[in-house]
Amino acid sequence: MGELLEKKYEFTIRNACEMDLDKIIEINMKCLPEHYPRFFWLEHLRKWNKAFFVAEINEEIVGYVMCRVEIGIGHIKPWIRKLGHVISIAVLEKFRRRGIGKALMISAMNALKKEYNVSEVYLEVRISNIPAIRLYEQLGFKKVKIIKSYYLDGEDAYVMAKEL
Repeated sequence: MGELLEKKYEFTIRNACEMDLDKIIEINMKCLPEHYPRFFWLEHLRKWNKAFFVAEINEEIVGYVMCRVEIGIGHIKPWIRKLGHVISIAVLEKFRRRGIGKALMISAMNALKKEYNVSEVYLEVRISNIPAIRLYEQLGFKKVKIIKSYYLDGEDAYVMAKEL
């Protein structure tokens, strides 16, 4: 009997570019029920490109994270501050549980801090999405509130935030 070896994938994280948009949108459509019009993706890419990343394996995009920068009242410290908002993150199902989502989040948080001088980062996540919640908690995010019926299907969302 031979040994069963898990196939290892090496991945790279890089800034997204406009040529990546079709693949990013395709991943979003496959992985998440929330979708955005193309102009929304393009606007985020153009305005906050230093905090918009893709993950590649063998030059194929397998995941992304899209962020934006906002001025608003913080979730951790309740005063007006510069906030990084993780709008969307997804990794193709067959490439999950390999550290890609974590690497995307770390790249985004580092860029938000370094390139945009953000002091807090936050996101919304379905209360049923336990794997994502665990990842965010590992990265130091805390649940700060619940938004009732946040998603189109009526599911609630946790707002999770972290000081940078």
